[in-house]
Amino acid sequence: MSFIQRIKVTVTTNGSGAATEYTPNVSGRICQIHYVKTDFSDGVDFTITAEATGETIWTQENVNASAIVSPRRPTHDTAGVASVYAAGGEPVEDKITLGNDRIKIVIAAGGASKVGTFHFLIE
Repeated sequence: MSFIQRIKVTVTTNGSGAATEYTPNVSGRICQIHYVKTDFSDGVDFTITAEATGETIWTQENVNASAIVSPRRPTHDTAGVASVYAAGGEPVEDKITLGNDRIKIVIAAGGASKVGTFHFLIE
C-alpha cells in the first residue's frame, strides 16, 4: 500500500471573481482532486496546472457543484509516439507526476469574494 498525502487549498476570489493560488511544493503522482464548493458562483471556471511546466492537470468551465476528478495524461513510447489501445485506438493514460513543483489553481467567474476548497491527493 502506498502513502497518500492530502494537500488542501482554500481559494478566495477577488472583487472581479478571479483568483490564483498555489499548493506548497509537492512530489508524486496526482491521484484525485476534490473540489468542495462553499459559495463560488455557479458557472465557475477552473484552470489547474503544474507551475514549472504549465502541464494541464484539470481545466473545466461552468462548474456548479462539488466534484471529484482523477486526472490522467496520455502516455508515449520511447520514440515519443502516443501509446494507444490496439482495438479502439483510445489513448493509454497514466497519473500526472510532479517533482518538487507547485500546483497552480486559477479561478475565473467565481463571483466576488467567494470561496471554494481543493483537496489534492498525492501518491
